[in-house]
Amino acid sequence: MPERILFVTSTRIGDAVLSTGLLSHLVETCPEAQFTIACGRVTASLFAGVPRLERVLPITKGKYAKHWLQLWGATVPHCWHTVVDLRRSALPWMLCAKTRIRPGMADPNAHRVVSNAKAMALDPPPAPRLWALERHRERGAELVPAGAPVLAVGPTANWAGKTWRIEHFIELTRRLIAPGAPFADARVAVFSAPGEAAAAQPLLDALPPERRLAITAEGDLLNVYAALARCDFYVGNDSGLMHMAAAGGVPTLGLFGPSRDDVYGPWGDNCAAVRTPETIAELTSAPGYYHRTTGTLMDTLTVDAAEAAAVALWSRAQ
Repeated sequence: MPERILFVTSTRIGDAVLSTGLLSHLVETCPEAQFTIACGRVTASLFAGVPRLERVLPITKGKYAKHWLQLWGATVPHCWHTVVDLRRSALPWMLCAKTRIRPGMADPNAHRVVSNAKAMALDPPPAPRLWALERHRERGAELVPAGAPVLAVGPTANWAGKTWRIEHFIELTRRLIAPGAPFADARVAVFSAPGEAAAAQPLLDALPPERRLAITAEGDLLNVYAALARCDFYVGNDSGLMHMAAAGGVPTLGLFGPSRDDVYGPWGDNCAAVRTPETIAELTSAPGYYHRTTGTLMDTLTVDAAEAAAVALWSRAQ
């Protein structure tokens, strides 16, 4: 019987990507194992290229935690070599397993990659990694054709509070592609998540038609990952796209305000974050603040600061 490993990870794109360092470690150190990945439906396509993948089990959250009962029903018929549960549920102890790995409470001041690595006592922590199949690489080449260098920009996010104003992105992009700037000869690929294309459109409209590429992260996320991996630099809000770019080895600059760059910043040697001067507590303590209705909390992050951070990262990455 083949060794089977069950890897239970996040329903969110960013967290799922950050967990793939552990998955990569298991792929490399368990060369005969077959993998089952349990994750959210939104993140399921991220794992299609995992080596020796047996299946992906999408989790849809339900009332009264019924999704855990469904996952147990799908996994209990097997005896597992290893069960890794980053969701910290009781599932590992409800299954037949030789080894059970379930992290304790995460250190609130440690980067999520470091916290994940502690679950397996890995030091240094393995970097996030995604695996694209040939069909994804072909689609990525269609989305980002060969040619001039590509500056990737991610001007959207899943929460208005951490979304830098589109006019700031327009000005930053203009500066970065101006004559004499680091990306003077580059094309600009504007990435957005499903339902956010309209928010990104003003940036596309501000670019010369011959230099712009519009890419929406719909359908298979590995197509988007393959497109990101063909880019030369990425700058964008704190989002799953940011983490996908970093996992692809692209020099990545994350823009932060009401979220923690020390915990959720892009991970990698050629990654950096720049944030508002205010702390998260300062940004979210205004009278009447409510996270569901707030507008952007990123206004004090200046274009000058973002430009300086981008130029510094690009110089370091060369």
